[in-house]
Amino acid sequence: MNIYFEMMKHPVFSIDDVLQYYSNYESARSAVKALVRKGLAIKIRNNMYTCISGETNSPVANRFQIASTITPTSCVSHHTAFEYYGVMNQIYYDVYVSSQTLFRDFSFDGYSFHCIKTGFLDQIDTPEFGGGIRVTSLERTVIDSIKSIDRIAGTEELLEILKVCPKLDEKKLKDYITLYGNQFLWQKTGFFLSMFKEHLGISGDFIDLCKQESGKSHRYVSYDARNGKYDSDWQLIVSEKTYEYMKDLTDEKV
Repeated sequence: MNIYFEMMKHPVFSIDDVLQYYSNYESARSAVKALVRKGLAIKIRNNMYTCISGETNSPVANRFQIASTITPTSCVSHHTAFEYYGVMNQIYYDVYVSSQTLFRDFSFDGYSFHCIKTGFLDQIDTPEFGGGIRVTSLERTVIDSIKSIDRIAGTEELLEILKVCPKLDEKKLKDYITLYGNQFLWQKTGFFLSMFKEHLGISGDFIDLCKQESGKSHRYVSYDARNGKYDSDWQLIVSEKTYEYMKDLTDEKV
């Protein structure tokens, strides 16, 4: 039995994974230390390892697989999920990970992994042949990014993503927003999705539902809208750049 080849079957492994091949924990830990010492494996963080490929001399696990293994509930989310779905036009070196259990941010192989605490395990997909990747559904990713627009995505980035995003499932959008019970989230979601409703396959009924659930409050859509312009349709104050973007979209449709 060659423990290296056995662990090559696991993009990310722990000492517990090695333990099934040994009679006690100390032997398993010694085997892992030997792999690291020989340059056959590398430590990602505490009790998380990946093998080094003999072909590329690089870690076997990619950032998506690592993010999916940090905690029992962790999954790829926010703009890292958009990267996974192929709707980002560049690679970012910040990896966002949603998890019910908090973990400390850490770096590995040039990437920084950031924990986003979540209370929900809904709409997490495990793609077939994904090598253990767990990723938020496209619909949840859109809603999470709208909710965290000032912490992660930013308005301009979100608009560029929605411009090229595949069609969305309205039921999934509705089910996930409902979990939050947040009027402002309905308001922001309706505002952003209404700009791209034809492209995203969003119906007028869904936009009307967003308005119905938004309440009557006047709000800033994001921090960068503090000196912005008022959108009376959604009772939101938006930044100058967003306002100009909306005008350009309108002009394109005329």
